[in-house]
Amino acid sequence: MTHAPRLDADPPAEPLLPRVRPSLYDRFAARVSSDPAARRLYAWLGPALVVLLALVLRLWNLAAAHDLMNQFDETYYVKDAWSLSRLGYEGAWPEGANDRFLAGDVDIFSTDPSFVIHPPLGKWIIAVGMMLLGPESGWGWRITTALLGTAAVLLLMLIAKRLTASTTFAVVAGLLMAVDGLAVSMSRVALLDTPLTFFVLLAFLFVLLDRDRTMTRIAQTVAARRDGDHPPAWGPVLWGRPWVVAAGAALGAASAVKWSGAWVLAGLGIYLVVTDALARRRAGVLFWPSDALRQGAVTFVLFVPVAVAVYLASWTGWLVTDGGYDRHAADASPATGFLSWVPLPLQSLWINHVTMLNAANGITSGHAYASPAWQWPLLVRPTNMYFHQDALGTAGCEAVNGCVAVISSIPNPLIWYAGVVAVIYLAYRFAIARDWRYALVLTGIGVTYVPWLFFPERTIFQFYTVLVLPFLLLALTFALRDIAGPAHADAYRRHTGQRLVLVFLVVALLLAAFWYPVISAMTVPYDFWRLHNWLPTWV
Repeated sequence: MTHAPRLDADPPAEPLLPRVRPSLYDRFAARVSSDPAARRLYAWLGPALVVLLALVLRLWNLAAAHDLMNQFDETYYVKDAWSLSRLGYEGAWPEGANDRFLAGDVDIFSTDPSFVIHPPLGKWIIAVGMMLLGPESGWGWRITTALLGTAAVLLLMLIAKRLTASTTFAVVAGLLMAVDGLAVSMSRVALLDTPLTFFVLLAFLFVLLDRDRTMTRIAQTVAARRDGDHPPAWGPVLWGRPWVVAAGAALGAASAVKWSGAWVLAGLGIYLVVTDALARRRAGVLFWPSDALRQGAVTFVLFVPVAVAVYLASWTGWLVTDGGYDRHAADASPATGFLSWVPLPLQSLWINHVTMLNAANGITSGHAYASPAWQWPLLVRPTNMYFHQDALGTAGCEAVNGCVAVISSIPNPLIWYAGVVAVIYLAYRFAIARDWRYALVLTGIGVTYVPWLFFPERTIFQFYTVLVLPFLLLALTFALRDIAGPAHADAYRRHTGQRLVLVFLVVALLLAAFWYPVISAMTVPYDFWRLHNWLPTWV
């Protein structure tokens, strides 16, 4: 006999799962997003605190190393900057000038020209600090670099905010740069790489501002030109792009600091043309490749001439005086034929640039801290800018093995290696998602790093990567955002991801504190310095 099933039986009970509350951060974010006043406060207070931290780390005891660091180019740039501010061009200095300069005897240069291989803008920037605070101490010759290094942190946060649409992850990007050893140390020495980084980041921000405006204009204009189901043959030719002009000016300034800014000018120019082309294809322009070439010509006119003008303007001191190196090089043999109309000072400037380029290409001599570009991702040979040692009982040293004061340009190892992995991850994500934001970050990596791979014989250094670092950090920020979990993920996934990000940030900050004494010329026991040499090549 069979029994009919009971219709009133309860269905099998599902297992009870513990309810996971939203994470502390998610509750905070929900509260902030629901309150416009709190949202505005967080949007400026978070970045402001990061900028303040960056400023303190860069200005504290800035003049501790009362030295011109003659192993590296501070010895040239400081003296060149001072003579530039007095003569309008770089004057020659006598033998033993460093000791006399450090003793306060700063006007011992002659009116004879000094040969240089970098344009003058970076040295003018250094000179401004000495004109304001005096050339007698490191405060004078390092203050402007420290301020631009702090401003670069702010620019990175503005870029990250536009890329991630998140104040929190903009703050994360800025925090990582604020405390990173490479960024801090390069902001505390009078070299050219931090001003270069500032102008490059400024140009990328301007390109982002242009993109926000231009993509909308293309889409709206093409939509208005549609004839039913028939797309227009041509899109708009856009002349009104002030942010492109501003980006060109910023990169002209970058190139006037170091010529490697020209690589960024070329790379961002290509990026602008490609993004215009893709926007026209998405909008449905029939002849979008030809249309992009039309717009590309206009973009060139908006982008490049202003860069050239800013670059030439940086040479004003050399052009309006008579004593600079090669200043009258063309006088004896001026150009003839088609180029005869070019003014003699500009012809001489061209000759000077050929001389500078030949000299730069000939820098192949060995150096204890030289590091070819292929080594940079591996952090094989970071640069010690400054090293001073005192024995026990000297200058108040109480350590058995002596005391040292060091300025090392080593980046935070955790941030650096994680950033390198993040770049690889971002390249993979771009291959899958074709996200324009990833493309911009990868473009930044490409134009600041890849060209150096073509100079394997050139004497170059790991500290050049301070220009690569912001884009490495943007890649890392995207990776950390993905680890934290998307907004639609369940609470458990968000909890787990956010805890991992928090652990990473805490360890990064602890390492930053551990490294700060040896990137800021604090006097520490020699054995403490040795604890930082994790690889034998880091000594």
